[in-house]
Amino acid sequence: MKSEQDRALSREGEAGRTLLPRTPGEITNSLSHYYRGELGRMTSWRDRIDRTSNWAITVVAALLSVSLSTPTSHHGVLLFGIMLVTLLLMIEARRYRFFDIYRARIRQVERCYFAQIMAPDANAGSEWATVIAGSLRKPRFLLSYHEAMHRRLKRNYGWMYLILLLAWCLKITTPKLQTEGMPALQAQSWTYVIDNAVLGPIPGLVVLAIVVAFYLGMLAFALRPDRDEGEFGRGEAHV
Repeated sequence: MKSEQDRALSREGEAGRTLLPRTPGEITNSLSHYYRGELGRMTSWRDRIDRTSNWAITVVAALLSVSLSTPTSHHGVLLFGIMLVTLLLMIEARRYRFFDIYRARIRQVERCYFAQIMAPDANAGSEWATVIAGSLRKPRFLLSYHEAMHRRLKRNYGWMYLILLLAWCLKITTPKLQTEGMPALQAQSWTYVIDNAVLGPIPGLVVLAIVVAFYLGMLAFALRPDRDEGEFGRGEAHV
């Protein structure tokens, strides 16, 4: 004879089974609601990504205005801008990893369900529901942190780094941008550039070496090959 606890567990199991959709209409309705929910979460994380990019653009524009419009401003302002943009890139890479989870689920439903309804393809896979179910039971990141940084660097932040580098080079090589009243002449020697690149107690040559090493590292990181896997390897429209 079953105990009260066993009977309670049995009733809970039966109640749980009755709540699951059974007919094709119920399954379709549930899938539509699920799709809208995932789309909302993906849109929310996409909005967070755009905000970080907007912050970075605002920082670059503000620091360019301060540095290049005032001859007495220090070139270190632009180096500080590079540090801020790097921090925002790291934050955006973290947000992009979350966004990519929901984007991959959405693409599975669109590619393997809705597209099949509109134009059936015999070669399309049928394991999409299992893939989504596995992701729902055990959510995991589909991208590494470095891969996410790589994508955001190539799409947005590479141009910001380039603009800051050009502005910094202009700042330390143009006499008019260094001292009030100096004529608009270009630097005539490397000694002049090295002297202008001094940053507090750090010699100008060391500052130049650090900046060159940083940008060479970023360039090598940006030029590494893409990893065309999963939903990212299908089609051309990507974030």
